[in-house]
Amino acid sequence: MKFFEKIERKFSRYAIQGVPRLIAMLYGLGMVIQFFNPMIYFQFLSLDGGAIIHGQIWRIITFMMYPPISMAGGFQINLMGILLNMMIIPTYYFLGTTLENIWGAFRFNVYFFMGILGHVLGAVAAYLIWGVNVYLTPVYLNFSLFIAVALMFPEVQFFLFGAIPVKAKYLAAAETAIYLYEFARGPLITKLEVGLSLMNVALFFLMTRNVRRFSPKEMKRKREFKAQAKIMPAGRTRHRCAVCGRTEEDGAQIEFRYCSKCTGSYEYCQDHLYTHQHVAGDPEVPPPKA
Repeated sequence: MKFFEKIERKFSRYAIQGVPRLIAMLYGLGMVIQFFNPMIYFQFLSLDGGAIIHGQIWRIITFMMYPPISMAGGFQINLMGILLNMMIIPTYYFLGTTLENIWGAFRFNVYFFMGILGHVLGAVAAYLIWGVNVYLTPVYLNFSLFIAVALMFPEVQFFLFGAIPVKAKYLAAAETAIYLYEFARGPLITKLEVGLSLMNVALFFLMTRNVRRFSPKEMKRKREFKAQAKIMPAGRTRHRCAVCGRTEEDGAQIEFRYCSKCTGSYEYCQDHLYTHQHVAGDPEVPPPKA
């Protein structure tokens, strides 16, 4: 949508880089806390709507420490939880990093922080409306990362149980069906977590129209371009975004590519490659600036 694109052009420079890494670090810290005393999370760190209203605003961030697999229980359960989390957390990191590389940091920030905000508002609303505390966790919000990746890469294969190749679109369909079943049969807390997570996916893609098909070959070309971009004459910038004017000197993590649909040789950063207005006609006319 044009309104979102205007917001992106104006505020993309303030986007937080490396959010998937920060999320993985929160999970790791949450694993340590749950290993020694799971109740510390629920008493002081969880998403408690009543506590937030009374000033414990740190819970807006610390509730993300809840690991993908709960480790509550005895010593053996904790050890099993650590092993399972050590397999799942890198997967979430990979999914988040993939989305951040494709969308750009700004759009990934919007996607994930909008999901966090939805959970916070849901917990606070439940407390104000029903007078109960619902301890929402980020479990379904994390699962929704895979749905977002499947919308971008529907034909990419994942290996189920490490051996069975299944296309992302089929896994996402099965996962969504499980979500809907748990939404229909689960308690209030499950309904809120599932509903808010799926709503976050729908809202983001409707707001940004960001469903775009990619292939492993395109990802390979992107990596090769990034490697070539590091080779440049001393004291000169080799790349400059035609929209925001950023160059490689503004950050080593910024990627640049040319748009094949624009008339002329126009180069764009990762945040504007798929969101700029295509240049047609006179190649000397520059695209609109931020």
